[in-house]
Amino acid sequence: QVQFAESGGGLVQAGGSLRLSCTASGRTFSMTAMGWFRQAPGKEREFVAAISRRGGNISYAASVKGRFTISRDSAKNTVYLPMNSLKPEDTAVYSCSVSYGPAPYSFDYWGQGTQVTVSS
Repeated sequence: QVQFAESGGGLVQAGGSLRLSCTASGRTFSMTAMGWFRQAPGKEREFVAAISRRGGNISYAASVKGRFTISRDSAKNTVYLPMNSLKPEDTAVYSCSVSYGPAPYSFDYWGQGTQVTVSS
């Protein structure tokens, strides 16, 4: 089993910034990628960003590209998501996830999430 410790969420005004962090523990040896997803009230969970174990393969949702930057510290099994120029539509619970297979990655394990609220 894998466990996640997510942090960094909060309330911020539109145009502001937040930095999310997620540390995985437990079944981490065979991780191939880590990612961030988000779920707004009444909506489906959606992909935000992902990064491969060695950091060479990075992808973003179109809605966050250029504003969010994913990075990782593999030695600490930690992934970061600095978020800039936040918009009210970024409001959601942001959850960390891991993949154990090759690209294209399949994410099947989720953290509890951290709430991000952007006021207009």
